[in-house]
Amino acid sequence: MSGFDNFWAVYSNLVLSLGINGLLALSIWLTLACGMLSMANAAFMGLGAYASSILTLNYGVPYPAAIVAGMALPALVAAIMGGPTLRLSGVYLAMATLAFGEVVRIAVLNTESLTGGALGLNGIPQLTQWWHVLLALVVTLLVLWRLRRSKVGRAFEAIKEDETAAGLMGIDVGRHKMLAFVLGAAIAGLAGTLNAHLTFFIGPGEYGFNRAVDILTMTILGGINGLTGPVLGGVILTILPEMLRGLGGFRLVVNGLVLVLIVLFLPKGIWDPMRFRQWFGRKGEAA
Repeated sequence: MSGFDNFWAVYSNLVLSLGINGLLALSIWLTLACGMLSMANAAFMGLGAYASSILTLNYGVPYPAAIVAGMALPALVAAIMGGPTLRLSGVYLAMATLAFGEVVRIAVLNTESLTGGALGLNGIPQLTQWWHVLLALVVTLLVLWRLRRSKVGRAFEAIKEDETAAGLMGIDVGRHKMLAFVLGAAIAGLAGTLNAHLTFFIGPGEYGFNRAVDILTMTILGGINGLTGPVLGGVILTILPEMLRGLGGFRLVVNGLVLVLIVLFLPKGIWDPMRFRQWFGRKGEAA
């Protein structure tokens, strides 16, 4: 038992980060499942982190209420900005949501009395426990699994394949896009809340362009054809840098090379159920 205690004392933050990054990957998977390339999830994560941290650090709000606030604020902001923004598509939507992330960063920097500005917030209560992360990940997976197999999930798939055809079939494209956008923002805010109360400190630099690209990479790397892929991608991109830490300055080079090779040879991601079915089918025929 002492061995496990030693392991947990050293690697507990890393283990919990696996679940948090899985939540982030699922948050952007939801928008990709509706055919939207949104890069705002890092900003939504930051909104959730700051909202919940300010409440617990400055006002002594109970953690469950802070979690709700950390999900509600990004969802509300997404609902407000979604009206004009979701009329865009493709790279234009990506550019608009990246610009939103920059607006959030500048707003945080210029509200120093509330957010700590460039110095960030320090001394955030460490309230996140392992079961918080596990429960959040399991509930999110169950909700998205149920959503994917519902009428709404089928509408998402239709919109992703052909937005115009989906509209002609009677699907309210705008409403479904808004739903995916708001739900994705709430999940990203949940991840931000859990992460902030795990690491003691948050700063505006943590939720910028680099984090947005990391979140997208997790999902693309794992695969967007199922819920397993994004979680797997989050696990890989969390563990890989730690496994390569012994390489020192070459760690990022090898990390990037591994990702490039995976994208080149597995363009649909690591987790591709169709590829597995074809592979097992060929093995069955050979037998």
